[in-house]
Amino acid sequence: MQEQQARAVGSNRMWEIVVAVAFFVFGAVVAWESHRIGSSWASDGPQAGYFPFYIGLIICVSAVIILVAALNAGPVGDAAFVTRSQLKMVLVLLAPAAVYVALIRNPVLSLGIYVASAIFIAAFMRVLGKYPWRRLVPIAVGVPFAFFMMFEVWFKVPLPKGPLETLIGFN
Repeated sequence: MQEQQARAVGSNRMWEIVVAVAFFVFGAVVAWESHRIGSSWASDGPQAGYFPFYIGLIICVSAVIILVAALNAGPVGDAAFVTRSQLKMVLVLLAPAAVYVALIRNPVLSLGIYVASAIFIAAFMRVLGKYPWRRLVPIAVGVPFAFFMMFEVWFKVPLPKGPLETLIGFN
């Protein structure tokens, strides 16, 4: 079991190549679409795709540089990128964060940022921190309330709200 958890999930070289290819594809799509909508200089100034086109080209050039560096990395490129146990620790944080973002603005079930934040804070404190309910409830409720006061009341910046805020009348 110990040996299997210590196994690497890819090498540095492999993941740098994957990221370089992904960035190149992204940059190529940006450059292509920018060229499609107009990426030249018109009589009244730059067209809509002028700046995004060149940003897409810069992304593509950067991706090629990363790809070449990864292919020429030598023995350093063969080192383990991440072990299974390290990846598990990352996913323990990444998966709840993805659920949190989905709960803020989801067409099917949108809880809004305040309720989703309270659930997220409470879950992390309970599961990872092993805090008792009497300590985590005031924090899980207090932090979103403080953000509500700061953004909605003082700065007048509306954030995504869910059905609970609508029910209370905080639109």
